[in-house]
Amino acid sequence: MSTSASPLAHHDVALRQRVIAEFVGTLILGAIVVGSGIAVAQMYAAGTLANFNECIVITVLGLFVLISTFGPISGAHFNPIVTLAAAWNKRLDWADALPYISAQIVGCTLGCVLANVLFGKPAIFLATTPRASTSHVVSEVVATAGLILVVFTLTRANIVQRGRFVVPAYIGVACFFTSSTCFANPAVTIARMFSNTASGIAPASVLPFLVAQMVGGVIGVAVAALLTPHAHKEFQ
Repeated sequence: MSTSASPLAHHDVALRQRVIAEFVGTLILGAIVVGSGIAVAQMYAAGTLANFNECIVITVLGLFVLISTFGPISGAHFNPIVTLAAAWNKRLDWADALPYISAQIVGCTLGCVLANVLFGKPAIFLATTPRASTSHVVSEVVATAGLILVVFTLTRANIVQRGRFVVPAYIGVACFFTSSTCFANPAVTIARMFSNTASGIAPASVLPFLVAQMVGGVIGVAVAALLTPHAHKEFQ
């Protein structure tokens, strides 16, 4: 589970402020994803669909809050794929992409570590849950492509204000129709490697997920460009 919002280049906000916003927002996102999984698992003795539903609802609500809060500052990318796609579409300077991505990865990882600590777990303990099956990898391609398509179709149509509603809704839906439960975010994928909980992903599964997410990102950008061929020039 993961996310993003409006990938606009907020040139009126200093880069330092935007990077801090990405760091804090992604830290909270990591804590939400892992912390909700631990909390729900502790409340119920066995894993059930109800447990999964609760985690999805918590994540969707958390995304809405984070996008609403940090969107006006940094664009609330919270996702390296969104940041790279924004730079490719000239909605973010390439020079700003690396600070954004670094903040996202470090922030999300610390968020997962924080969640471990908040629930009395070791701060860092590598996950052992394998996820790199064919169905999971294909699911990550589909989930990421869909996310990028949603984000950039809204952006190119100049209705990014809807992102705070549409993006969390898409993530919630994609968690159900993909077997991977829609990681769709390299920062979240790397971070969840450090929590051996229901939300974790074994280190050996991380690289296949990252490759699938990159492929999905390229597909999403390409489809968005086909659907709105003139929007790129209109809204630069």
